[in-house]
Amino acid sequence: MARRLAASRLIVASHNAGKVREIEALLGPLGIETVGAAALGLAEPEETGETFVANAALKARAAALASGEPALADDSGLVVPALDGAPGIYSARWAGPGKDFRVAMDRIERELAARGVAIGGTAAYFVCALSLGWPDGQCETVEGRADGTLTWPPRGPHGFGYDPIFVPAGHARTFGEMPPEEKQPLTHRARAFERLVASCLAPPP
Repeated sequence: MARRLAASRLIVASHNAGKVREIEALLGPLGIETVGAAALGLAEPEETGETFVANAALKARAAALASGEPALADDSGLVVPALDGAPGIYSARWAGPGKDFRVAMDRIERELAARGVAIGGTAAYFVCALSLGWPDGQCETVEGRADGTLTWPPRGPHGFGYDPIFVPAGHARTFGEMPPEEKQPLTHRARAFERLVASCLAPPP
């Protein structure tokens, strides 16, 4: 049986302001207070895992150990099968040291073109691994996925990361064109969060 959270506060083990906002919005209705890793001055650990799950657990354990409190970490990214799964776990690194995702989106378009693939309509999906870690080193990790297609050029002022080029399945607009309240239920993060709530955050029956 998964370990359940007893604390009313969680450290969000991310320095990505967009991710922190989305996680805060998800945890708010549960009455759980959140504090971002950047606000506590926590260092970002090197992501040495080979999967989203491994990196999420690594970050959750590091933040929980450094803060002495339970921590929730997210590792997520965009998977493009036509690029052999890239950028995948390297999604943030494709944006470079300045974390400029226009650079990353341009690279996707350029690398698909080099393979003779038009970016418009190309299948892609987002993956999110959420790991809840405790200072004693235990972690509980779940995954969620959002399928869709890519579009070009990027569209929409909302969201972050690759949102402006991702059209979720069954919709015509990109995540970047959707306001947060419309986008959130469709995301890989929301789907992973539903599983996390069921296993670790909901009150026991």
